[in-house]
Amino acid sequence: MTLYQMSFVYREDALRFRMRITALREQAKTAATEEEARLLKRRIEELQVLLRQSRELAELTQHYYERSYYRNAKYTL
Repeated sequence: MTLYQMSFVYREDALRFRMRITALREQAKTAATEEEARLLKRRIEELQVLLRQSRELAELTQHYYERSYYRNAKYTL
């Protein structure tokens, strides 16, 4: 599997994270207790980190071999 092909996997993961975040937000709106709402919001925050990373890695792997592409310093050595 090439890095370009991996970019599609990262994009699919990002879509799944986005869908899960949306579902958890709906659950948080109708949570029975404050504790349940707090736990759901914490899980949303954790998934948002994964969503951001998936998007960044999808972009990086899609354009990795392009000479003019500016790479995110976070993902370089």
